[in-house]
Amino acid sequence: MKLSKARIQNYRSIIDTGEFEIEDLKTIMVGPNEAGKTVVLRALQQLNKPDEVAGFDILRDYPRSKYNDISSGRVLAEDTIVVTGWFKLDEADKALIPKPFHDCIYKVERAIDNQSYHSIENGPSAIYFSDIRGDLLRLASHLDKQYFVEDPDEQMQKPSNILNAIVNEWVDSTEISGDRSRSLVTFLDNYYALVEEDNIKEEKRHEELRAKAKIGESSDLVLDTLDTRMPVFILFNNYSKVKPLINLDHLYKRSESGLLDDEYYDYGNLCLLKFLGFDVKELSDFGNTPAPNANNPKALKDYQDKLDKRSYLLNAASIHLTREIRKIWIPNPNRPEADKLRVTADGQYLKVVVEDDMGVDIELDQRSEGFQWLVSFFIIFFAEAADKHKNAILLLDEPGMSLHALKQRDFRTTISRLAEQNQTIYTTHSPFLVGPDELNIVKVVEMKDRSDGTKVHNTINSSDPAALLPLQEALGYDLAQSLFTQKKNLILEGLTDYWYIEAASALLRVNKIVDLNDKISLVFANTAGKVVYYATILHAQNLKIAALLDSDSAGDQAATQDSLVYTLGNKNILRTKDYCQNVTSPEIEDLLRDTLIKIVETEYSIDCKPIADSQPKRNIVSIFQSQVSSFSKYDLAKHFIKWTRSNDASNLTEDEISNWTMLIENINKVLK
Repeated sequence: MKLSKARIQNYRSIIDTGEFEIEDLKTIMVGPNEAGKTVVLRALQQLNKPDEVAGFDILRDYPRSKYNDISSGRVLAEDTIVVTGWFKLDEADKALIPKPFHDCIYKVERAIDNQSYHSIENGPSAIYFSDIRGDLLRLASHLDKQYFVEDPDEQMQKPSNILNAIVNEWVDSTEISGDRSRSLVTFLDNYYALVEEDNIKEEKRHEELRAKAKIGESSDLVLDTLDTRMPVFILFNNYSKVKPLINLDHLYKRSESGLLDDEYYDYGNLCLLKFLGFDVKELSDFGNTPAPNANNPKALKDYQDKLDKRSYLLNAASIHLTREIRKIWIPNPNRPEADKLRVTADGQYLKVVVEDDMGVDIELDQRSEGFQWLVSFFIIFFAEAADKHKNAILLLDEPGMSLHALKQRDFRTTISRLAEQNQTIYTTHSPFLVGPDELNIVKVVEMKDRSDGTKVHNTINSSDPAALLPLQEALGYDLAQSLFTQKKNLILEGLTDYWYIEAASALLRVNKIVDLNDKISLVFANTAGKVVYYATILHAQNLKIAALLDSDSAGDQAATQDSLVYTLGNKNILRTKDYCQNVTSPEIEDLLRDTLIKIVETEYSIDCKPIADSQPKRNIVSIFQSQVSSFSKYDLAKHFIKWTRSNDASNLTEDEISNWTMLIENINKVLK
């Protein structure tokens, strides 16, 4: 299962974050120092922490400004929920539970007193006594008529008497679950033989009552099953390191006794051995084995064979380690950057060295802090991938801060590799750990003032400029890198236009319908009014430029600016109305009108199709704004991106495919 949504309340700097979404693979949380990013990760870990991690401490963790509420008893600890997580099920989860529960959401809450509560949302509706009372009484009356025994004592076993004993203390609001459900199912099974044969009405009544009674019993079983499958939350904020020189005998004795006197280094060293495929005891024992007498050729040969085997294994492991490190370190060939690691053994010592471009061996701890961190990070994470991280959600607090900015950018690939196996959430205030194509998975963490506490935003929105700075810098860097390198550029109004074109063109490309020229760079200007400035700057560099503008008032105003017309010419100013002629003032969303209506119904449980059908010329965004509270074009674009991951172009309508094909072909034409 995967975490899909979370909410944190009443925890340190957090009063209430509000509900925030978690992406299927990786989620990035950005914000300035002291905004509460680390606190968010610590709270999330408590949803299902490792055994060795401490739980909530009311004195330390409850917000200080509200502590009197707890100490005075005005607020009960058991009623004070700190973290809530909503989990969606994967196919492996669904295979273990009844089909009616396959679409359910597993909800877990943890209170400040460390009590956990779980429930099911979107599953079969709970059954209450009021829902079945009438049918139960009628069925019992029918069963009584079929029940006859001569022994007066056995008359007490009459169906209605047994039923009365079961439901005696039930009221209309009593939920049929747990022991109530099981006792009712047992009653119905025990007396099924008394249902009059060929009495279709009573047969159906019995069948329906049993099905309703089973819902409560099944719900308990589903909760128990999902509880055992809940992922562990692993938080990393103090990364262990690998020592360049390891005394195998000392490490073995400390690990066996459980007395790791240098916890972080010992942990890193054990992970190194595990990653390399060695057992510390085996290597230690061999280091203690003295060389045999030269007069014993067989013993000498056996000893030499063991030495050679260890040497070959270490050499093969070194090659494997170097190959893996290069994938994430990506050394610059024009600089003397380390990229080759060797692991050697001599007696009781295992040594990790880095070979430079001159062939000189240098101990790992003499290389840069960034390189040491990356090597240690890689070894520890991937060494544990088969153990506790196998069913885990990884929480990374400010990873890679000791890396150079460009290495941080490369490190994004490593995090993506981690996220393929384990859902990953990480915090950062570095623009280089946020890719320009990853803005849809960013959550902004901010704290405007202490009385409101930490907030987590689903959209790229914040009143604190410092919270948005990493995103602005990420976009600025990417724009600076690509603005003058591509000869062909399509200028878009905003980020969501960029997402729609990227996602829609990818769908059509995969289905071999039409292919957007990969030499065309997509540049978004943030507003329609700024399109002219981007066009002027790029045109001055003798680059090919086109612009795509919505056909709303802002787009109309931008499209008629003399400077834009002069710079691009009319044919290079593309308008959405040319590809969606049935809608008045269409925006780019209208090119996906029918698909977005379905997405809104799925994501918001609001059916906008009747209104859209009755007002076919009205642009779809205005319809959504009128029907969906707190509607966000940004969120809608994110939902479309998510939709494309599980659908292809065949799921688009014919009109949508036609409109997008015309648009992409025209973009290719004007920028050929």
